[in-house]
Amino acid sequence: MPDRAVPGAESYDVVVAGGGPAGAAAALTLARAGRRVLLANAGTGPAKIGEALPSAARVLLHDLGAGERPVATGHTTCYSNLSSWGSTALGCVDFIRDPNGPGWHLDRRRFDQCLREAARTAGVQLAEGTAVRPKERHSDGRWVLALRGRGSERVVRCDWLVDASGRSRAIASPGGAGRRRTDRLLATCLELAPAPAVRAADTSSLVESTADGWWYTALLPSGRRLVAYFTDADLASPALLSRSGLWQLLRQTRYITDRADAHPLPADAVPRRAPAHSSHLDTPTGAGWIAVGDAATAFDPISSQGILTALYTGMAGASAVHAHLNGDDGALASYRSNVAALLAAYRRNHHAVYALERRWADRPFWQRRHTLLPHITRKESV
Repeated sequence: MPDRAVPGAESYDVVVAGGGPAGAAAALTLARAGRRVLLANAGTGPAKIGEALPSAARVLLHDLGAGERPVATGHTTCYSNLSSWGSTALGCVDFIRDPNGPGWHLDRRRFDQCLREAARTAGVQLAEGTAVRPKERHSDGRWVLALRGRGSERVVRCDWLVDASGRSRAIASPGGAGRRRTDRLLATCLELAPAPAVRAADTSSLVESTADGWWYTALLPSGRRLVAYFTDADLASPALLSRSGLWQLLRQTRYITDRADAHPLPADAVPRRAPAHSSHLDTPTGAGWIAVGDAATAFDPISSQGILTALYTGMAGASAVHAHLNGDDGALASYRSNVAALLAAYRRNHHAVYALERRWADRPFWQRRHTLLPHITRKESV
């Protein structure tokens, strides 16, 4: 649909920047509401691995209209969560009594692609390998955007922008939103080769706390195993970026070691780092834009709520945009209140979980987390 104000430009009701779960959920929700939507998936950055999805996601996926397809194939069933946290004993939370059944260890690339395909089927125009760059916002409130990717650029217009670009906050940050970070958590990850035989315990995720952080491991759908160590950036020794340094620290664990020993260490295995800190925007809405998923509020992985929150805020944010474009003056304020309530609940739960571990209460990592998050919030530079 060419736009008269910008010759040759296509026009949309909403452009969604980011093709992960939050962006796909937002685009799908808007398309089902009858909006003309473009979903731009930049596809940059390393692929996310080792993520688990709780079974409660079934409800959200059905509400989205995506059904079981995103989790039907290509993922590993997760029947329980194991943890050595607060003591040397290994606790277990299994899903045998969960009405939604077991969860999944995801192949994130497959999961995200299935959600985007569901959005395409619903009528969303999908632009893969494409980044959104706002050029200007006219007096009538409409955006002029540059879509860049694969060596080309095209210009489109839209009434509203959805920032689903994750922690980079590609729309909200240039739009003037302040970012707040409550810790410096950093993940150092290593993939191990497939084991000769799969054991029953491999259907579970495992978390183990240590003096200066905590470990996570899970069997990936590929048969490889992810091991990840979480500590604060200022506590992370440079030696952890070497395979031998990370492996030496792993050998000090009680349960992670047992899982890792079943898998060969590839000769070319190199640890990689990824941000894992808690952060959020001062406001998840602005002039002509709304933030969803990690762009609005990013959680510590210990919560296991990242993808659930992405799906929920994607749906809720899209519904707010649709209502706002229909003239509902309170829709955006209601979304801001929902995100604030979500963040407040996360802070309480985050503090409660870390408060369970008291064996190393004198160590900096744990001292910081035994203080309620609102008391240590500081502003990030943008």
